[in-house]
Amino acid sequence: MDFNQSTEDNLFDHARIIGKPHARIDGLLKVTGRAPYAYERHDVVANQLVGYPVCATIARGKITHMDASAARAAPGVAAVITTLELEPLARADSNVAHLFGGATVEHYHQAIAVVVAGTLEQARGAASLIDVRYEEAPGVFDLEDAWSRLQNTSEPIAHIGDVDAAFDAAPMTLDETYRTASQSHAMMEPHASIVDWSDGGQMTVWTSNQMIEWTRQALATTFDIDADRIRLESPYVGGGFGGKLWLRADAVLAALGSRETGRPVKVALPRPMIFNNATHRSGTIQRLRIAAGSDGKITAFDHSAISHTLPGGSGEDAVNQTRCFYAGENRRVAHHPIDMGLPESADMRAPGEASGLAVLEIAMDEMAEKLGMDPVAFRILNDTQVNPEEPSKPFTERHFVECLRKGADTFGWAKRNLKPGGQREGQWLIGHGMAGAYRGAPTMTSGARVRLQNGRLIVETDMTDIGTGSYTILSQTAAETMGMEMGDVEVRLGNSAYPTSSGSGGQFGATSATAGVYAACVALQAQIAKRLNVDEARFENGRVVAGQLDLALADVADGEEIVAEDTINFGDFKDELEIGTFGAHFVEVAVNAYTGETRVRRMLAVCDAGRILNPITARSQVIGGMTMGVGAALTEGMSVDTERGFFVNHDLAGYEVAVHADIPEQEVIFLDTTDAASSPLKAKGVGELGICGVAAAIGNAIYNATGVRIREYPMTLDRIIEQLPAA
Repeated sequence: MDFNQSTEDNLFDHARIIGKPHARIDGLLKVTGRAPYAYERHDVVANQLVGYPVCATIARGKITHMDASAARAAPGVAAVITTLELEPLARADSNVAHLFGGATVEHYHQAIAVVVAGTLEQARGAASLIDVRYEEAPGVFDLEDAWSRLQNTSEPIAHIGDVDAAFDAAPMTLDETYRTASQSHAMMEPHASIVDWSDGGQMTVWTSNQMIEWTRQALATTFDIDADRIRLESPYVGGGFGGKLWLRADAVLAALGSRETGRPVKVALPRPMIFNNATHRSGTIQRLRIAAGSDGKITAFDHSAISHTLPGGSGEDAVNQTRCFYAGENRRVAHHPIDMGLPESADMRAPGEASGLAVLEIAMDEMAEKLGMDPVAFRILNDTQVNPEEPSKPFTERHFVECLRKGADTFGWAKRNLKPGGQREGQWLIGHGMAGAYRGAPTMTSGARVRLQNGRLIVETDMTDIGTGSYTILSQTAAETMGMEMGDVEVRLGNSAYPTSSGSGGQFGATSATAGVYAACVALQAQIAKRLNVDEARFENGRVVAGQLDLALADVADGEEIVAEDTINFGDFKDELEIGTFGAHFVEVAVNAYTGETRVRRMLAVCDAGRILNPITARSQVIGGMTMGVGAALTEGMSVDTERGFFVNHDLAGYEVAVHADIPEQEVIFLDTTDAASSPLKAKGVGELGICGVAAAIGNAIYNATGVRIREYPMTLDRIIEQLPAA
C-alpha cells in the first residue's frame, strides 16, 4: 500500500476500538513471569552452555599478551575464545565501535574474550583466570578540554539570515553556556542473547533487540554469511530506550561460543559492563544565544553544541530542535562531534532533543525573565506554524499553544509562586516551572502478514514490543480494520521469519507498524471480496456484508486459511511538510532550604501527538518519559575518569535512576487531534515526547523555588547548596 497523500475521512474516524482504552494484552504474561525474555528461553533449544565476557581494562592501546591456559583448564569450561585468535570481525554500518577480534583496544570494556562453561559460576570464575597485558596509548577523554579548544571545527548545520546583525540590533539578548551529562539507558533487562550456530550452518538467535532486520543484517555482515542463514527472535524486550537498536557484543560472543563448542550458548552482559561496553547518550556542552525585541518577539537564535563520539560516530545532536521549534527569522545552529576515546555514544530516548530541550527551555525561561514576561506567554508569542528555516514548509498539525494554555489552566499556573524564593512551607522552598516539548514524527516502511483461520485472525510482523504496547495497538488495528473483536486476534511479533516492519525506535514504531498491519488487512479484505465475487464489502461484527450477502468471517473460506501480506510505503509528499509532536510540561518542586535537596511534588504533561491509539499504553509511555526526565534533571550522570578514559559509576548503585519514591503525582492530558498527513490512522508517535523538556521544567522550578539558576545537569544538591539564600 502506498500512502501518497493526506488521508480523508476513514474508518478510524468512526472507530470503536482504535483510540479507546484497552489493557495490555501481554500484561498478564509479564506480571506472572510467563513472558519469555531472551536469557530465559530455556525451552527453545536443549544443552545450552553459558558464556561470560572478558573486557578490556584500558581505554586505548593494544593487547600484547593473553594467556587463557588456566581458564581452559578450569572445571566445567568448554571453550575460551580470545580476541587475539581472530582477525577483526567486519563492522556493520550501524556499528561505530569494534565488537571483537584483533589486538587493538578502542575503548574501555571492549570485549576481548568469552569463556563458555556449563554454568554461569564456572564461566565467571574461569574468566578471572585469563592473564592480559596491554600497551596503552594516549587518548582524549575530557569534553571540557575539547570545549576550551574548540574553534568552530565544523560548518553550521543551518545558518539563516544575518544572525550577528540581529544580535547587534536587539535590545535584549541572552548568552549562556549549559552542560548535560552522559547518560546510560539503564534498562531493566540487560543485553542478552542465546545463539545456536552449532553446525556452522543455520544461525538461530534469541535476543533482546529493538530492530530485528537491522540486527539480522548486521550479524550477516559481521560473520560474512548470507542473511538468509540467520533467524532472529525477540518477542519480548525488557526495555531498550535506543540501547538495543544495534548489534552488540552479547550476540557476537554467543555466536562465537556456539560455533566453537557445537552447542547453543547464552551470554548476558553483566550490569557493570553494560555502561562501558554498550552505548550511551553523550554528554554535551552548549552555548545558546537568543536575541529579542522589546515586544518579546525572538529575532535570532545562535546555538552551538559539542558532544563526544568514537571516530565515525555522530554524537548527540543537541541543536536540532532549535531549528524549528520557535519563530525567529535569523538563526545559526552548529553541532561539533568530538572524536574521543570514550565508549560508543549513540541513540538514547529522544536523541538530540532530550539534551537540547533541557537547555533551550531553560534559556527560554531566562529570556522571558529578562523581558519581564510570563514564560508561558513568551512561548505563545513566539509560536510558529511553519518551519522558520523554510517558511514555505508548514507544520501539518501543530497545537503547541493549546498545550501551553491547557496545561497552564489545569496546573493552576496563575497561582504559581511569582517571586523566586517567595514561597515556603517549613524547611521547604516551593517552586513552579514549565517547559515546551517537541519531537519529530517520522515514519518508516513497515510490513505485516495476516492469516484468517476459521474466524480468527493471526497477525505476523517482526515489529518488537519493548514495553511500549505494540502487541495491544496492533491487535486493536487489526480488529478495527477487519470488524472483529480483539479477542479473536492473535499478534505474533519479533521474529525474522515475519515480514519486515519499522521496528521500535525514534518514535516511528507505533505509527509505522499500525499502518503496516492496516495495509495487510486491506489486502486480506481484497482477497475475501474476490473470493466472494463482490466489488465492495463491509467488515463488521465478525461478518462480511455486501448487498444481500451477509456471511460470518469463519465461513468465508470453508475451513481453509486465507493469507495476505502487504507493506506500507510512505510517499515523498511528506518532504514538503513539517510533521511533529508537541507538548508542555508543568512541574512543582520543593527544595530544602538547608541542604538543597530537591523533591518533585507534582507533574503535568499536555501532549499533541495526533490520534492516540490507546490512552492507556500512550499514558504509560509519557509517564515513563517524564520519569526519565526526573532522573536526567536530578540524579543521572555518568562520571568520566578523564585520565583512564572510562565511566566510573558503571552500575545501578553509582548511576542513580529515578525510582518510585522519587515520582509524585503525574497527570497526562492528550489533545483530541489527528494528523491526516502522518498515516492512514492519523496517528503520531508519543514514546519520546514524554521526556522532552522535562528536565528543563524541573530546572526552572528549582530556580523559581530558590532563585538559584543551575545550568549544569544533573542538578544535584552540591550544585545548589552554596548558592541558597540565607535560611
